[in-house]
Amino acid sequence: MKSIKAVTYPVHFQDKAYKELSNLITTNNYSTLFILVDENTMEHCYPKFIPNLETDKRIEVIEIESGEINKNLETCSGVWNAITELGGDRKSLVITLGGGVITDLGGFVASCFKRGIDFVNIPTTLLSMVDASVGGKTGVDLGVLKNQIGLFANPEMVIVDTDYLTTVTDREIKSGIAEILKYGITYDLKLFNEIKHNKDLDINSLIYRSIEIKNEVVLQDPKEQSLRKVLNFGHTLGHAIESFYLESEEKQNLTHGEAIAIGMVCECFMSAKLLGFPTEKVNEVKEVVLSIYNKTHLLKQDFSAIMELLKHDKKNINGQVNFVLLNDYQDYKLDCKVPEELIVESMEFYNL
Repeated sequence: MKSIKAVTYPVHFQDKAYKELSNLITTNNYSTLFILVDENTMEHCYPKFIPNLETDKRIEVIEIESGEINKNLETCSGVWNAITELGGDRKSLVITLGGGVITDLGGFVASCFKRGIDFVNIPTTLLSMVDASVGGKTGVDLGVLKNQIGLFANPEMVIVDTDYLTTVTDREIKSGIAEILKYGITYDLKLFNEIKHNKDLDINSLIYRSIEIKNEVVLQDPKEQSLRKVLNFGHTLGHAIESFYLESEEKQNLTHGEAIAIGMVCECFMSAKLLGFPTEKVNEVKEVVLSIYNKTHLLKQDFSAIMELLKHDKKNINGQVNFVLLNDYQDYKLDCKVPEELIVESMEFYNL
């Protein structure tokens, strides 16, 4: 597959990517390579990656615990201390090998260490391939509030190797499908229809087109001043639901994609009420979502807690929650204000 040129860096695919990584390491004469993994990618992905790394530079592996619950400043502090104790300097390179938690946190760690050292993202889940590894966003959660601490910082390159997808569960694959559905509903309906009609998906083409779309948007609006906000469709309410399940001791955590899928159904419902998005398309989105994901029943007694988390969404301005809503497929409206009672009604609609 042809490489994609992002804002300041390339996205390389499959075998070519590792040759480009070796060239980068040689050209920049890095002092030490720090490879950031979690216990899962250490076991399943590191053995696939390391034979492709052609270098005589010193390699140090730093392992953190997996899961969104560990995407916080405490984990960052541990990584910064490890890099320091292992002799990291301004000519060190951080290579993130993992899903969205690893790429988000690793990019943030690299961007802050000694006021910024280079990093390379190697996403190993479908979600991180189509979303977290591209676009220059780095950061961590503050408690259960998603991505409250972070900054924009671009990697030196991104490596997308779909062989890593053999190491993840079916549930994680489905988590990534939610982001592709988002691109389809808001930007390129072919993606939505392909997922709707095909059980045997061409995952490589879906990944490539998703990265193309995100890159097209980010090139026009790197700092999310306008157009890039479209990438938040489903995420405003979805993040609040994800955070609620993350902090609950009684409930099983939702994956990012599972929560965003619920958010997309709810935000389609809001779109129908406020912008005239066709009811049959609301039902179509809900049908496709429920054909992929097990239904999560949102309890009425939990609505108030979800609404409270919604008020802390990082995209809010002056305390006002902003949604991306739809006039139609591929026809969206940014910065929509939604009455609280309609948000609640949308969750009740999802439950039906």
